Amino acid sequence: MSYARLSRSCCAVVAGGLLLAGCSDGGGEDPPDRTATAPSASASGSATPGESPASPTSSGSGAKPTALDFVPDPARAPKTPADAARLATTILSGGPGSWGPGYVARTPYLSPQGYWPVLAEGCAWETGTPPPTVLHSVTASMELPAAGGKGTVRVTSTVTVHRTEDAADWEMAETLEEVLRCPDQVLRAGERVTGLMSLGNAYGVGGNTTAADTVNERGKYLKDGVPGEHYYGWSQSRLGQVTVAVSAKGAPGHDEQELATAMAHASVAMLIRAENALEAPQ
Repeated sequence: MSYARLSRSCCAVVAGGLLLAGCSDGGGEDPPDRTATAPSASASGSATPGESPASPTSSGSGAKPTALDFVPDPARAPKTPADAARLATTILSGGPGSWGPGYVARTPYLSPQGYWPVLAEGCAWETGTPPPTVLHSVTASMELPAAGGKGTVRVTSTVTVHRTEDAADWEMAETLEEVLRCPDQVLRAGERVTGLMSLGNAYGVGGNTTAADTVNERGKYLKDGVPGEHYYGWSQSRLGQVTVAVSAKGAPGHDEQELATAMAHASVAMLIRAENALEAPQ
């Protein structure tokens, strides 16, 4: 995958009732509602864990590549928790600005060491323990403050560095299973999402041109004391042994297109940094 192609990424995809739209010009704690994504997560055309997608074809002029143009450098791959933490810091270095104008950091900004949300049997999110396949996982919490009669939007960016690519792949597939099991979920006391839909796409499917796999979720967000139902979006992408995820909880005055676009900006920005940090020199 080339930086130029990623930085020019501008797409709007509507598939299966899910919307992920975005353009990138290159440029009290609220922990993540989730960090988990897991065999390839694509709903169709995905490889199983450890299996490579089809090789690019060159039949015919203008043929589209069928596999992600990303070749990781083994020497750059994180092998220890400290390596993984440094990589995650690099990937998150864009801060709130990756989401667009007006977004600011919340306090605390980063999730505590070892934080790992787990969807319990009752479909409520609880704090668990990171699996042994995870070297490091961290979430940044941000918001778009209320202004002009509009409510406060809260967003998160999560980076999870696994020991292997296969482990990251399994994380992606497990996420799809969670939505099938729990289309209605309790995020925390007084906050819930309903009617969740989930769609996974391998590279080249459903407009995915930036990652080996993506998982997108959409539903309705409800918060005690805030009237109405609002947009809830969550998206995770995998690049090698790394997954990056973004989430947005809507508020009065903010529509789906606005928030989905901000999510895409933040996701692509993180993928660019992950690629630059992990790819072999060309």
